[in-house]
Amino acid sequence: MKLEFGFGKGTQTVELPEANLLGVLTANTVEYDLTGEAEVERALAEPIGAPRLEEVVKPGEKIVVVTSDITRPCPTWQIMPALLRHLYAAGVKREDITLVFALGSHRHHTPEEMQHLAGEQAYNEITCVDSDPEDCLNLGVTKAGTPVDITRVVAEADRRICLANIEYHYFAGYSGGAKSIMPGVSNRAAIQANHSMMVRPEAHAGRLAGNPIREDIEEAAAICGIDYIVNVVLDEHKQIIKAVAGDVTAAHRAGCAFLDTLYRKEIAKKADIVLVSQGGAPKDLNLYQTQKALDNAKHAVREGGVIVLIGSCKEGLGEKTFQQWIEAATCPKDLIDRVQANFKLGGHKAAAIAMVLENADVYLVSEMPEELTRKCFLTPFASAQQALDAAFAKLGSAATVLAMPYGGSTLPQLV
Repeated sequence: MKLEFGFGKGTQTVELPEANLLGVLTANTVEYDLTGEAEVERALAEPIGAPRLEEVVKPGEKIVVVTSDITRPCPTWQIMPALLRHLYAAGVKREDITLVFALGSHRHHTPEEMQHLAGEQAYNEITCVDSDPEDCLNLGVTKAGTPVDITRVVAEADRRICLANIEYHYFAGYSGGAKSIMPGVSNRAAIQANHSMMVRPEAHAGRLAGNPIREDIEEAAAICGIDYIVNVVLDEHKQIIKAVAGDVTAAHRAGCAFLDTLYRKEIAKKADIVLVSQGGAPKDLNLYQTQKALDNAKHAVREGGVIVLIGSCKEGLGEKTFQQWIEAATCPKDLIDRVQANFKLGGHKAAAIAMVLENADVYLVSEMPEELTRKCFLTPFASAQQALDAAFAKLGSAATVLAMPYGGSTLPQLV
């Protein structure tokens, strides 16, 4: 039988015996009634674990709304109109509301980017600023030793409302919820302390309880305080199909549960070979982006198996620190040791690839030069069919196969 995978603006096709195929993992079909702003309005009218927002905020209070920066797909511009309606209905004045873009350790926005993210209404009616990792207040320290250093405008607010989209996160379990505060509006030292725990086996996609990074994030946010969240789940076309509002934990967990119905895929056993793609452009522009599909695929491959990672990567590695770490490493373990000693954004993705390589071989089908692919400790192939044939040659003609054509979204779970 034939399988097709997105590859840049084109496709890669493989042919294999149907008897070898354990399954093709794509998003589940879910039912929903409302989308976009209408769904956000419904969520605000039906909060989870908290009263309606109008009963939480009071006139005269300084309100900070924390939202994602431009590197995240959260459609802030679709959330803000409904949120502002509820804040205004509570008697909050425009001049008392500040929208803060959570940069983490990312670059600052241009005014045009801020306007795009906030939407016309919010940008014109309220103050919009970037978080400032150089101007933080220390509010305490978590049990794990993470300093709770929060950007001043957020730390000094009377009320904090956090916006985000919920998706799987490869070491925090899920995005959203308390993650808007830590690492969103924290400084580099705090982020490094928290994220250095990514090498622990309990820190992985889809795990909340017992995940040391998620637990540390939520402890830090509790020290700071979050009064309300509005989180959304997006479909593969980046459309809001579910919104949750209310308590930072209860509402977030409800959003995570919905995400699971959409993108979590139960598998009866791990496969010898996993074929995985980000689904094509723009998600496979470089290896830095394509890594997300690889990290989800690791949950579907048996120890000693092969992951065939299919992604154009026509722009190469895609991130400066990522490239520097790759170039400096002599073996995958160098990257794991380095991220434990000194977590650094960009380098952490190189370490994530190295952690996958501890369990399985990775064959990369891309447009990257072969020498660069090998420098990443991956095996280069010109086509998915060639890579699959090589995997069968290594593991035998009876090797089992799982296919993940949208690997960045779907999360396999062994049952």
